[in-house]
Amino acid sequence: MTPSIIAQLDANAAADGDAAWLISPDTGDSVTWSEAAAWSRDIACRLDAMGLAEGAPVAVAAQNAIWSTLCFTGITTGGYLATPLNLVAGARVMSYVIDHSGVEVILCTDDHRQLIDEALADTDRQVTIIRLDPDNGPEWPDGPAPAQTPRATPDAGTAGLLMYTSGTTGNPKGVVLSHANLMAAGMNVVEGHGVRPDDTAMCVLPIYHINGLCVTVMGTLMSGSGLVMPYKFSQRAFWQQVQNCDVSWFSAVPTLFAYLLNDETPPQINRDRLRFSRSASAPLSPEIHRRFEDRFGIPIIETMGLTETGAQILTNPMPPATRKIGSPGVAVGNEIIIGDDSQQEVARGVTGEILVRGPNVMRGYLGQPEETAKTITPEGWLRTGDLGHMDEDGFVFVTGRIKELIIKGGENIAPREVDEVLLEHDTILEAAAFAVPCDQYGQRVEACIRYKPGKAADEAVLLAHCIARLGRFKAPDRVHVLDDLPKGPSGKVQRLKLYGLVYDNG
Repeated sequence: MTPSIIAQLDANAAADGDAAWLISPDTGDSVTWSEAAAWSRDIACRLDAMGLAEGAPVAVAAQNAIWSTLCFTGITTGGYLATPLNLVAGARVMSYVIDHSGVEVILCTDDHRQLIDEALADTDRQVTIIRLDPDNGPEWPDGPAPAQTPRATPDAGTAGLLMYTSGTTGNPKGVVLSHANLMAAGMNVVEGHGVRPDDTAMCVLPIYHINGLCVTVMGTLMSGSGLVMPYKFSQRAFWQQVQNCDVSWFSAVPTLFAYLLNDETPPQINRDRLRFSRSASAPLSPEIHRRFEDRFGIPIIETMGLTETGAQILTNPMPPATRKIGSPGVAVGNEIIIGDDSQQEVARGVTGEILVRGPNVMRGYLGQPEETAKTITPEGWLRTGDLGHMDEDGFVFVTGRIKELIIKGGENIAPREVDEVLLEHDTILEAAAFAVPCDQYGQRVEACIRYKPGKAADEAVLLAHCIARLGRFKAPDRVHVLDDLPKGPSGKVQRLKLYGLVYDNG
């Protein structure tokens, strides 16, 4: 493996410099491997000319585009710390991230300038904002002429990415991933899915989230394959973009699969080219999984990943090997065990915490050594905070987050079990169960749902549906209807916000 991201760009350019890496379906523009390497060095040299300290964080506030991707590779080429800003986090969280990370430069598109201005109004930091045209690149300030070569030469151990977790409570934590971590994460995708140089991926998830960045950007970088970068996911344009750009795979989240299922327009699909799709960032309902494959004839490879591991840690095998619906698969490129309260491995079939160890595991949380020590054991195991069990074949089944468990009368109830039963009802598009304080049982089960367009059902009907499948003890006592469920940038429902959303709002 090459020692850095720019070294990998150079290797791809040497192998096939005129092949397109980045393709915009919105503009028709493309960037070859040779051009990507050259533009990355240019960005690094221009940051050097601004007098930044070695390894300084440089933030990007931009929608997906060719140039937001090149800003990531350019920042890392200069040995700087690429810091993508979560554009749905809100000004308060953004202000915290700017303060905590210590960024002095933000590359910002016009669409997000107001958000950045609002965030900076709540901080005393002096920050230079560089306008980023998503189609033409940064508009650099006047100053000394840049050098021809970057000042620093990053290596495998150089910190490359600072990405803040989209936590459901408290301030987000800044995850630091080295060039080696990022490249290992990309290789996990390549090896897990058999990605080839003649493949073309499409990135419909924001690259300020780990799935979009490490799965599609790093996955295509490490495999030397093409990457289609639309500005955003469009339910209306999705299948046409896949067809027009000769896409062979894409990565999505369960919410997007549900949206595609509920679009009645019959798509034109070249199934000889579109080999697979993959799902991550949140558990995929078996009901949605089966319906999508039955309707579109495209396999969904369910996976699991974390920001702290550069995304993918588990994946189902590629067809024709056996996949297990309801499981994010087996370990590829790292080790996985199920641990007890002391992080010691438990027997197959026993529920415990999912632990991961490997070259993709983060260096740590920025400025939070105690949090890092609580998360990574002395033996190198990263505690995911997810509960699950492993079967005899090595497949992991996730039952929920430790913090989200509903403990009713001393019994543990996994919210996902309730979610999946609700999603079996043909009126429901999204569902999430959560805990509510209860004098009798300590906690009781309730759920929030979102109906499919044009469909609805009486609460009594939904409760009876759950009781029939779960029994009265596990079934929710109430089902609340929302216009939308609160989600993080990855599309994962923020379950811990549901109680406040329902009860604090009356």
